[in-house]
Amino acid sequence: MAIVKDFSVEEKLVGLIKLQKLDSKLDQIQILKGELPIEVSDLEDDLAGLNSRKNRIEEEINGISDFINEKKETIKESEALVLKYEKQSENVKNNREFEAINKEIEMQQLEGKLAEKHIRDANIEVAEKVKVFEEVKHRIEGKEAVLTTKKQELGKIIAETEKEETTYQNKIEKARKEIEERLLFSYDRIRNNYRNGLAVVHVERDACGGCYNAIPPQKQSEIKQRKKIMVCENCGRILVDEELSDSIEIK
Repeated sequence: MAIVKDFSVEEKLVGLIKLQKLDSKLDQIQILKGELPIEVSDLEDDLAGLNSRKNRIEEEINGISDFINEKKETIKESEALVLKYEKQSENVKNNREFEAINKEIEMQQLEGKLAEKHIRDANIEVAEKVKVFEEVKHRIEGKEAVLTTKKQELGKIIAETEKEETTYQNKIEKARKEIEERLLFSYDRIRNNYRNGLAVVHVERDACGGCYNAIPPQKQSEIKQRKKIMVCENCGRILVDEELSDSIEIK
């Protein structure tokens, strides 16, 4: 949101320096957390994938178990029919009936043998899937243990820095409201371009405090006059003089 008040260049520079120092304080807290937030997020994603795989394997095992039970029922039915046909064969009246009954008996016996083969194959498949299931389960347990440790570490850091972080976030929000929209846009763009988050730097030993490229004496003189916003020709960062930068303290 644009500021109604017409700030001087020096006031604008002060606002940018203050915002940069506040952002850098908050960055230091994030550095303290290190890679823990990313590690926790990655572990949670890995666990979600492993649990989905575990559930899928479990469903497949249950499906094969149901198939085995169906084939066991088939064997029982075939055995019952064989007994039935064998009993009928005792009362046949001619060879034609005898051959027909024998054919039915053979068919049911074959049906039973085929079901037994299906069961053997299915049991082998179940054993393989159970092995994979146990491996996945073991990996889940290992990652859960690591995740618990990482969460505890992160939780401890968050507990120690939460108040300080909230304070800086509130100060940053207030400081941003005191900077005109055009400058704020440029500040954010520059800051996002660099991993260290430095968009505003002071001249240090005749060089840019961001990229260490030499700053000509004439330009240094203009920076000290604070009459216009100056940027580094090499990295594009906003340049301020060291005296002005040192005069602004963040508590």
